[in-house]
Amino acid sequence: MPAVTVENPLTLPRVTAPEGVAARPVLAVSTAPQGFEGEGFPVRRAFAGINYKHLDPFIMMDQMGEVEYAPGEPKGTPWHPHRGFETVTYIIDGIFDHHDSNGGGGTITNGDTQWMTAGSGLLHIEAPPEHLVMSGGLFHGLQLWVNLPAKDKMMPPRYQDIRSGSVQLLTSPDGGALLRVIAGSLDGHEGPGITHTLITMVHATLRPGASVTLPWRSDFNGLAYVLAGRGSVGAERRPVHMGQTAVFGDGGSLTVRADEKQDGHAPDLEVVLLGGRPIGEPMAHYGPFVMNTREELQQAFDDFQQGRLGRIPAVHGM
Repeated sequence: MPAVTVENPLTLPRVTAPEGVAARPVLAVSTAPQGFEGEGFPVRRAFAGINYKHLDPFIMMDQMGEVEYAPGEPKGTPWHPHRGFETVTYIIDGIFDHHDSNGGGGTITNGDTQWMTAGSGLLHIEAPPEHLVMSGGLFHGLQLWVNLPAKDKMMPPRYQDIRSGSVQLLTSPDGGALLRVIAGSLDGHEGPGITHTLITMVHATLRPGASVTLPWRSDFNGLAYVLAGRGSVGAERRPVHMGQTAVFGDGGSLTVRADEKQDGHAPDLEVVLLGGRPIGEPMAHYGPFVMNTREELQQAFDDFQQGRLGRIPAVHGM
């Protein structure tokens, strides 16, 4: 766990919430159910059971793995369509290939992110490279779906390849937390991801016993998903552990703490912090399509069946 680290965090810019800012209370903590996706890789459904009013503009998030594959076991997804939203694939450990019918794609590994704006629609595939299938190995990552407002749902597709070395690295005043800003802004520090919907995405690593209180835009919602380890959230110190999502209420700051004692396989607390400005529009979601009305969903299915969302490139055909 995670590839993007620094030897001395105190060399990084330090972030803390100013005094007097209202702390965000913890409204709820939910535990992600486990299942399988694509060709059979294990996932945790991070947002399952959470009311959409607390998630908007986020739709869903899967933690993929952490799993140690034997030779021949690594799995991915077959070709499938998307329309009306963006997918953010963040690989913490392992390797994943992406190809789409719009010509986007590449290989991501160890802290890289692929940001695909489906917009008006495309087909894409995500799979481990052949050499990983042959050798097996560790695989761990996240996929987040971010909604698009009605005005952007039919925009041309776009692909961003965000390398691990381009993320904005920050720390807490005592150096106990390493903060990786993947997209959006944290205390004026900008991440490399270019977003249509205003969001912030941060991967934080907290050493045992460390805490961090971050400024958080009051017009954004606030979510914290625990990738690994144990800790607590909010001024009330609500306990959280791997596979749980904390939903924060209104305020200008949020707090995360790592327990003094961690599990042997997870030496630190690993948390993904998400915030975004709610879109506040009706959402019609079914499978790989996220639109505003049922009629638009039907149109998306019709366009897919008629081949209007693109075709599988010959070199990647079945």
